[in-house]
Amino acid sequence: MVRIDYAPWGINSLHTHPRATEILTVIEGSLEVGFVTSNPENRHITKILKKGDVFVFPVGLIHYQRNIGYGNAVAIAALSIFGSKPDISTDLLAKAFQVDKSLVWQLQAKF
Repeated sequence: MVRIDYAPWGINSLHTHPRATEILTVIEGSLEVGFVTSNPENRHITKILKKGDVFVFPVGLIHYQRNIGYGNAVAIAALSIFGSKPDISTDLLAKAFQVDKSLVWQLQAKF
């Protein structure tokens, strides 16, 4: 998990996660998010997110986020490492991400 703070008109530029799906939740502000589908279409999918909205970026696809407001924006993102086979130890994940084990169990159940 990561907290991302965006300055006004700030951007988390184009990038990929080759082995993970990303889920993004907007905590404050408004973000334009988007990704490009795989061949043969290479279609640009985009959406405007507001506080409380959630968006999923599929595994391996090029994606980005951009603050479209004049104020700061904040989001929380998580990657699907919690769904690995075999599972990564709950103790290890809780310690690595500095969260309670119960949160790790909840995330593991979703993936």
